[in-house]
Amino acid sequence: MRIVGITGGVASGKSLVLSAFMNLGAYGIDCDVLSREVVRPCSKAWWEIVNFFGKAILKKDLEIDRANLRRIVFNDSEQRKVLERIIQPEVWEKCMERIEAIKRIEPDPNALVVIDVPLLIETGLQKEFDRVIVVYVNEETQMRRVMEREGVTREEAKKMIDLQMPLKEKLKFADFIINNQGPREETEKQVKSIFEALSS
Repeated sequence: MRIVGITGGVASGKSLVLSAFMNLGAYGIDCDVLSREVVRPCSKAWWEIVNFFGKAILKKDLEIDRANLRRIVFNDSEQRKVLERIIQPEVWEKCMERIEAIKRIEPDPNALVVIDVPLLIETGLQKEFDRVIVVYVNEETQMRRVMEREGVTREEAKKMIDLQMPLKEKLKFADFIINNQGPREETEKQVKSIFEALSS
């Protein structure tokens, strides 16, 4: 079983790439989805977050107000590090559970598991993967997509992008690079080519 990590920057198109791999037959794990799972009300991570940040970050149904929490950590790197320390080990544990489940249900030793990990390189996890794919767009495209997706100003978008390692730096760790500047079909064509290379 080959385990491949997908990473990139905010709004670079990792979800599109993960989806394209799954459409070709790969198993997919999205760590953004897992990060929402691990903070469900009354979970271990939920209690740690509430104990540290206080009940003001909760909605009335006890769900964490993600927008509110993001605003807090966005402007305070120390608090952001605390949040990452709480969430990341839990997400990785869930990810390992999913991989084990795939191993149990999939008899094919050549099966491909593709995992979208936003902070793959920042956390040093690239060593845990057989191959690393970096999804690349230039900063101007990234900026425009962040502004559209998050409804933020150019200045705020720049700040969000700067919280992560520059995409150009991440390219040094890539076994494969997907350029997601162009139309969806072009990205899917690149994914197909990599899928075939990894499956051969």
